[in-house]
Amino acid sequence: MIKLYNTLTKKKELLKPIKKGEVKIYNCGPTVYNDPTIGNLRTYINVDILRRSLKYLNFKVIEAMNITDIEDKIIRDSIKLKVPYTEITKKYEKSFFEALTDLNIELPEYTPRATEEVPGMIKIIEKLLKDKYAYISDDGSVYFSISKFKNYGKLSGLDNREIINGARVAQDEYEKENAQDFAIWKAKKLGEPSWKAPFGEGRPGWHIECTAMSTKYLGKTIDIHSGGVDLIFPHHENEIAQSEAYTGKKFVNLWFHGEHLLINGKRMGKSMGNAYTLDNLKDKYTVEPLAFRMLCLSSHYRDKLNFTDKSILDAQNTLHNLREFILRMNLVENDGKLSEKVNKEIEKTEKLFEKYISDDLSISKALATIFGLIKFTNKQKFLTKNDATSVLHFMGVVDRVLGLRLDDIKVEKIPDEIHKMAVSREDARKNKDYKLADNFRSKIEKAGYMVEDTEDGPLIRKI
Repeated sequence: MIKLYNTLTKKKELLKPIKKGEVKIYNCGPTVYNDPTIGNLRTYINVDILRRSLKYLNFKVIEAMNITDIEDKIIRDSIKLKVPYTEITKKYEKSFFEALTDLNIELPEYTPRATEEVPGMIKIIEKLLKDKYAYISDDGSVYFSISKFKNYGKLSGLDNREIINGARVAQDEYEKENAQDFAIWKAKKLGEPSWKAPFGEGRPGWHIECTAMSTKYLGKTIDIHSGGVDLIFPHHENEIAQSEAYTGKKFVNLWFHGEHLLINGKRMGKSMGNAYTLDNLKDKYTVEPLAFRMLCLSSHYRDKLNFTDKSILDAQNTLHNLREFILRMNLVENDGKLSEKVNKEIEKTEKLFEKYISDDLSISKALATIFGLIKFTNKQKFLTKNDATSVLHFMGVVDRVLGLRLDDIKVEKIPDEIHKMAVSREDARKNKDYKLADNFRSKIEKAGYMVEDTEDGPLIRKI
């Protein structure tokens, strides 16, 4: 069982999948005309946490995410650079998927490109024209008539916006103050890619692709539709209108939207000079991509997240400390049974972790319970290998949600010679022969290892 906030109803709801045990998610994907910014990537991390949490709670997840490889900005850049539009889209699609890999974001089951789904879009537009939800303008473009769809505005709430009857907007992205008829097919223009259609040669508008892909890969009604809050209007509002007009059925049961990422308290934008990419983070802060994922885990998806110099460096440090803990647990070698105290703490943490992720993905609270377990474990005066193994197993289980690659931490076998020197050093310390102990430490470090003195005895690791 999991409760999620539904943008449509403005409240948290118990998720009730259409098919028991299976959740179908449609996630708005990238427009591949530039490298993805960390603002874009926060949205995909949010959806990844949703996906991973559902799987942790034993749901089967089927996700589709579109790749917008035909759109106004892509064509604009293609003309400006005097290159085929595919040269731009292939480059930045590759960049996008590399960023997902760097952030350990699971790939959806389906990632169709818009240009490969045009026949499906044409079929939908034909039906919308037939049913009088769409019309052909004087220039040959096809527009969706929002006045014909009686529930237009139900997602965004258009009370404070004016619906301008008969007014049309041709561009894919536009001012969000007024609702207007929007282009679902754009008549052919010189120098632009185009496809033949019964209603005239041209290319699809941005909004129609999501209707075509979601209905093809997930069905007429889907469990969850996700994206950033910036897509609520007009994109998602337009998706609802054209999809429900086409199928006659409810389009989405639950709308999942993530909030903006701020940079030093301000909106991100190229004009502001703060549209950071993952490469920018590597160069400016010398942090790894997973540090940004850790930063995102510190905040609820429906809260604005403020990126600062301090917050990203703190996130890298937190990730480092988490790995250090995993490493220390791997090095515990004391014999003995799993202690009841440690076992109970793990069980308590597991229940809290599940409680928080089931409550609208309260991931920062869930993460806090993990650090509570770490703090408890570090305070124990004596840990057995069985204690450490149980803690490590639990950390591996919750990392299926966190996605921090904790299982990738490798512990090298310590050579017998180093072990013997460490034992001799410990014996010298017990005999208060600190000069001899320091001599052994020096030899160990020259061999490329270090000794850390803990309450559980010396821990040896490679430098």
